[in-house]
Amino acid sequence: MTYQPQPDFGTPAKTGPDVTLTIDGRAVTVPAGTSVMRAAAEIGGAIPKLCATDSVEAFGSCRMCLVEIDGARGLPASCTTPVAAGMVVKTQTPRLEKIRRGVMELYISDHPLDCLTCAANNDCELQDTAAQVGLRDVRYGYDGANHLGQVPDVSNPYFSFALDKCITCSRCVRACEEVQGTFALTIEGRGFASKVSAGAAGDDFLSSECVSCGACVQACPTAALTEKSVKEIGKPERAVITTCAYCGVGCTFRAEMRGNQLVRMVPWKDGKANRGHSCVKGRFAWGYANHADRITKPMIREKITDPWREVSWEEAISFAAARLQKIKAEYGARALGGITSSRCTNEEAFLVQKLVRGGFGSNNVDTCARVCHSPTGYGLSKTFGTSAGTQDFDSVEDSDVILLIGANPTDGHPVFASRMKKRLRQGAKLIVIDPRRIDLVRSPHVEAAHHLALQPGTNVAVLTALAHVVVSEGLADEAFIAERCDWDEYQDWARFVSDARHSPEALEPVTRVPAGDLRAAARLFATGGNGAIYYGLGVTEHAQGSSTVMAIANLAMATGNIGRRGVGVNPLRGQNNVQGACDMGSFPHELSGYRHISDAATRALFEAEWGVALDSEPGLRIPNMLDAAVDGSFRAIYIQGEDILQSDPNTHHVAAGLAAMDCVIVHDLFLNETANYAHVFLPGSTFLEKTGTFTNAERRIQMVRRVMDPANGYEDWQVTQLLAKAIGLGWDYGDSSQIMDEIARLTPSFAGVSHARLEAEGGLQWPVNEAAPEGSPIMHVDGFVRGKGKFMVTDYIPTDERTGPRYPLLLTTGRILSQYNVGAQTRRTANVVWHEEDVLEIHPVDAENRGLSSGDWVRLASRAGETSLRALVTDRVAPGVVYTTFHHPTTQANVVTTDNSDWATNCPEYKVTAVQVSASNGPSDWQRDYEAQAQHARRIEAAE
Repeated sequence: MTYQPQPDFGTPAKTGPDVTLTIDGRAVTVPAGTSVMRAAAEIGGAIPKLCATDSVEAFGSCRMCLVEIDGARGLPASCTTPVAAGMVVKTQTPRLEKIRRGVMELYISDHPLDCLTCAANNDCELQDTAAQVGLRDVRYGYDGANHLGQVPDVSNPYFSFALDKCITCSRCVRACEEVQGTFALTIEGRGFASKVSAGAAGDDFLSSECVSCGACVQACPTAALTEKSVKEIGKPERAVITTCAYCGVGCTFRAEMRGNQLVRMVPWKDGKANRGHSCVKGRFAWGYANHADRITKPMIREKITDPWREVSWEEAISFAAARLQKIKAEYGARALGGITSSRCTNEEAFLVQKLVRGGFGSNNVDTCARVCHSPTGYGLSKTFGTSAGTQDFDSVEDSDVILLIGANPTDGHPVFASRMKKRLRQGAKLIVIDPRRIDLVRSPHVEAAHHLALQPGTNVAVLTALAHVVVSEGLADEAFIAERCDWDEYQDWARFVSDARHSPEALEPVTRVPAGDLRAAARLFATGGNGAIYYGLGVTEHAQGSSTVMAIANLAMATGNIGRRGVGVNPLRGQNNVQGACDMGSFPHELSGYRHISDAATRALFEAEWGVALDSEPGLRIPNMLDAAVDGSFRAIYIQGEDILQSDPNTHHVAAGLAAMDCVIVHDLFLNETANYAHVFLPGSTFLEKTGTFTNAERRIQMVRRVMDPANGYEDWQVTQLLAKAIGLGWDYGDSSQIMDEIARLTPSFAGVSHARLEAEGGLQWPVNEAAPEGSPIMHVDGFVRGKGKFMVTDYIPTDERTGPRYPLLLTTGRILSQYNVGAQTRRTANVVWHEEDVLEIHPVDAENRGLSSGDWVRLASRAGETSLRALVTDRVAPGVVYTTFHHPTTQANVVTTDNSDWATNCPEYKVTAVQVSASNGPSDWQRDYEAQAQHARRIEAAE
């Protein structure tokens, strides 16, 4: 599409009964509560405005939008005046024209007239509004006196703030408050001396509480806040709507281009997941696509000790295929496997698992969801009958009580967190269950009603104690249970949880949560109205991850909080397509749509479509593949878009497994840590270079559209097809829409999905089929997918990972706002200014006992390994608990995590590792050796 700004209706849309009025002689019908300004815009009118924009509530300060209303006194502002039945409005009269020109003259008198050299030239609302009101002469000259000595604030790496261009409309301040919920900006002073300030005196945008979401930049009507990329490249000339490739929120963006250069990513107002908002990653951190480290030519080598050799695509694919076929002939089909990517599209993940099953001949396929949300699939399928969350993101707007467990949405899912914070500011109550004091526990204008700071590893015990209160105090919704759930199973579960040994008092020594606090939280959730549960990796990445998910489902059913808006069980998926990778059959025991590989009827559907016989035995999971590689029975792996050496637990074991293989094929953007052990490197394409679909955490399938040509020459699905053809498969997809058509034919929950329909209608939430032709924003409305909801007894079983004299502390891990997963993308952007290295958070008591201060190097050791990093002394963690992120390979935090995993799914127990922390002089010997090995493994022969 050619570049056109998205229409701005001036004020937000409203809902209510219809009201009909007349504007400039034309009748218009809009919902009650709609502003006169928006009503005029709905019929193509354009009332001049500067302080109004439809992303924030009306403010009425600029006085540009005055109108005449029959019978009304004076000239009301159209942005703050709601419509009324029979109202007669005039938006353009000689009187209004004179006033508007006078007001505009005053704005211009304090604004530099350097339009020709301004970055916002021809993309500036002030400029447009001056033309709109017919301003041709300015009686008051601009002398710049109010701006003497002012230097633009260029501290933020992505945008600059020029105070002399600011018209103090306060749109940026209101966007920071209403849209983002950070309250980092304010207006200082009065009259001509008033100005936007980024917090306390002396603060700039970088040092302030600003989280660089870009809402202020998007709201600014002038060049006061401008992306640096616009200044460097120029105004965009075309735009493509696509979906962000970072977290599981699935924000929709306008990728605005000039030639083949991306100028900026602007959140799409019609995006159903983000509603026009964004975070620092999606909005700004796309520079990795053109980073110098990116590999765009295929490479091969005989041994992992050899340097890489750049070759043609034909030679690389032939080399890989020959090795795979040789290994298959010598060791059998089960010696080969593959890993799908949660960062690639549904279509690409589907083809990788098809390649493994239909081409390699085994079910040895797995995905990174194994190490994050596989307990979600298991736990929710057992209790509800589906393997995904129950609500859309809009549902939070109707929540009265939000229970947040094991998730940190302000860092991991920031756009959804902003919507949650908005609901909390409106009066909803929040219960946080987390060993760490996350931002939502207490931050400006938001404070949790309860923070249950549990001992890591005791999620099941806490949830059982909550259920104990609900049942024993008669707070269960027995009418809902009798109608929607298996009553006998509920009775068994109720007897279990109401046992005295599961009371908050009995479990307090285990959970370390005061019994009184836990009881109060349980009562609030059970009686506070619509109760919604949101959870993250702090639930699933435990030895009892699946049990915790089932315990969450039990609590939701017991309180009747399923099947309507404002309630539900909602996993916050970490990566952009974790949900989709699971949906596409990326687990070794399941085909797409979560149907078991052992089911003959299901298998027959795929065999008929693919023209091959499928193995009926489940294959190996990632840790099993590594074990088998060390044993010598697993010899080759194709890894698309995952860095298992950095992201999977027990780095030493992952390295040993990879080193033991004869053929490791890495298909990625960069020579990541896993590529140190690869024999073939197939360059990948970024989300900007491909067409397909992602499925976000609310089951919303959305289009990803190609914005620019792939730097490597191929989209990722095309690379997989090249490999498939080279091993003898007759694939012949012409585009990714044909892959989706095949997915729809084989996957009941996707039966009504196609690229054409997504293009026409936008995102659809599966299941989309005959039973739900328009999709399913809310699940289990009239009944559970499995029929009756199933209560599961979840006894608390302590983890095998115990503290003791040698390892007295518990390590838990998480993410930070500016970085994403293993950091391969975000570390190659300016986001490193906020997070240059992983640090270890440690409580002041534990730090004092060890003689440590913030900034000191510390040794972090476990039973699995050790690493060194710097300390950050903080009371955000409890005594006995330490915390770090895993974004930087120089730290390799997973060298200390163990092989312990969830009993049902093998999801690693990242969140509970017994460790010791002691003073250190710097990086460990292992880190130095690892860095040397990595540098040696990344050598590339000079081209001849």
